Amino acid sequence: MDDPAFFPPLNAALNGLAAILLLAGLWRIKAGDEAGHKKLMLSAFAVSVLFLCSYLYYHLHFAVSVKYQGADWGRVAYLLMLVTHITLAAAVPFLALRTIWLGLNNSRIAHRKWARVTLPIWLYVSVTGVTIYLVLYVFTESSRHAFEALPT
Repeated sequence: MDDPAFFPPLNAALNGLAAILLLAGLWRIKAGDEAGHKKLMLSAFAVSVLFLCSYLYYHLHFAVSVKYQGADWGRVAYLLMLVTHITLAAAVPFLALRTIWLGLNNSRIAHRKWARVTLPIWLYVSVTGVTIYLVLYVFTESSRHAFEALPT
């Protein structure tokens, strides 16, 4: 994987897949399907771990920094989304691990309590991850300069 352009769409796809799995897991537990819920939520966690590995490899290996180059009217909204995304993303692994541990240990009341906090944060991080990708790589020319400076 020596092409830095490969990673942003991969990372967005992994974030999107995590969001879909989280929603499907929520749907399964609401339907009373604990086994399906467990499989989907553990799959969401696995996908999120793959995302984190890919994201860290990309940023550590290529040292790419993409700056917002969109319209001025969108800069504040983008930066607000980015700051909240990064801040909450730092908490997700800890929240998710705690929530999963409680679920696997049949601590149902505590698991539900933690899940009510973890799920919306995890979903927000996953969805805003895709949104940030779209803003930087699809809707604006923010990424155009990012890869030009890299040695080939």
